[in-house]
Amino acid sequence: MSRGDIAISLDSVSVEYQKVGSWLTQKAVRYTALKNISFDLHQGESLAVIGRNGAGKSSLLKLLAGVILPDTGHLKNDGYSTALMALNVGLMPELSGLDNIFIIGTLMGYRRKAVASHVDEIIAFAELEPFINNSVKTYSAGMKSRLGFAVASIMQADVLLIDEVLSVGDRVFQKKSAEVIRQRLQSEQTVVLVSHSEQAIRKYCTHALWIEDGEVKMHDEVGVVMDAYEKS
Repeated sequence: MSRGDIAISLDSVSVEYQKVGSWLTQKAVRYTALKNISFDLHQGESLAVIGRNGAGKSSLLKLLAGVILPDTGHLKNDGYSTALMALNVGLMPELSGLDNIFIIGTLMGYRRKAVASHVDEIIAFAELEPFINNSVKTYSAGMKSRLGFAVASIMQADVLLIDEVLSVGDRVFQKKSAEVIRQRLQSEQTVVLVSHSEQAIRKYCTHALWIEDGEVKMHDEVGVVMDAYEKS
């Protein structure tokens, strides 16, 4: 598949977090999660983001989704909607599952009327019919994950960001969610996938971005990057 126009562009982007120090000092320290990240995400591209635990992969997806903002550098998105499939990200625990559907859908750029037209489908996909009016803080981790996954699945965004959600919910839901992800990766939709599954990455992704210690180690066609990563 040929690469289309640039959907999102990052130029020398860095992200820092403030972390509480040890219980002895209680002094806050700054931690740099991403350092001078630069790359372009093209329309129709399926990009795998790889790297070891703590490399900055999830922070990058949150950045692309607009959940966090860069501390330095520039991120350019010319109006492309994004949806982040990640465990419990973006849910407001004090509000009901139904309220959260509308909030997430609105943040994705949809009008309330458009979200309302898909509510029944989202609730059914998430298998949360008896609990949809309960506050999300009463949900189990699996229920929260199913809700977020269902909204991101049904309300299609221009750019889909997937963060290790292939094991969401019980076995039946895992099968259903895996099929949705497979369809998205094989479609014309722009997808960014964080996964430790070499098989899924090589089969479905066109390009790969290797992050190490918060920095881009390599960005190229998927086979080239995966071969180098596995030899490291």
